[in-house]
Amino acid sequence: MSTIDRKTFLKEISLLAGVSILSGPAFASGLTTSDKAGIKLGFVTYLWGKDWDLPTLIKNCSDTGILGVELRVEHAHKVMPDLNVAQRQEVKKRFADSPVKLVGLGTNQQFDYVEQDKLKASIERAKEFIRLSADVGGTGVKVKPNALHKEVPVEKTVAQIGESLNELAKYAAEFGQQIRLEVHGEETQELPMTKRIMDVATHPNATICWNCNLQDLNGKGFQSNFDLVKDRFGATCHVRELDRTDYPYQDLLNNLAKMNYKGWVLLECHTNPADKVASMNQQRGVFDRMIGKV
Repeated sequence: MSTIDRKTFLKEISLLAGVSILSGPAFASGLTTSDKAGIKLGFVTYLWGKDWDLPTLIKNCSDTGILGVELRVEHAHKVMPDLNVAQRQEVKKRFADSPVKLVGLGTNQQFDYVEQDKLKASIERAKEFIRLSADVGGTGVKVKPNALHKEVPVEKTVAQIGESLNELAKYAAEFGQQIRLEVHGEETQELPMTKRIMDVATHPNATICWNCNLQDLNGKGFQSNFDLVKDRFGATCHVRELDRTDYPYQDLLNNLAKMNYKGWVLLECHTNPADKVASMNQQRGVFDRMIGKV
């Protein structure tokens, strides 16, 4: 990133916090005609795409009209920090030459460790992925909270996670990248706990990735939990198969449209269909019908 671009990015970050900038056009493109209200359908290579190399992945996303992808690291596409400069340029070019947008990288870096050496190592590894995402044309990096520990006061763990996010958010801003905290972990995926973490992680470049957990329905229910953190949404939101009946996906899309969300709704499907491309096509159709009801 040039000095001028970096200064411009940091100025915008300081002036405009939250989803209005961080999930907007600067971070996401590839809108299709059926993606109303700026909400775009994308794909997470969690299970359905874990065994595809990069050319296959891009082709399958192109063929199904799912034009954004979050690459889960350590999968067959092999977009990892050990790539050299030429290899990084090749990844970037593959996406640039296709209609598919590289939305970012999905990592397993977490910041709840009791052992401070492990915490430091995870933060440094996250910075490697931030640099990698910038080099290959991504827009952000997904991380995790990821747990509470009985031997540590909850407030201490919450503060540690939040402060780690602030450090990474500041670092990522220098590279035009967004930090996206996935709502994840047995206790940290409860939305009141996510809010507590984000109340510490005050840097505007620290955002959340809504994850469509069944725990979103706990307490006062979906709407109350959504409202707790809606002002901290980043450019990505993970969903399972949209035609499942155990989660209020239509309510989710309605809420995203109401808040003028400009980010990506990313399919992170948990089944194992024999024909995954056919299933992607099916989910594309489900998404279009649901968006039509918004």
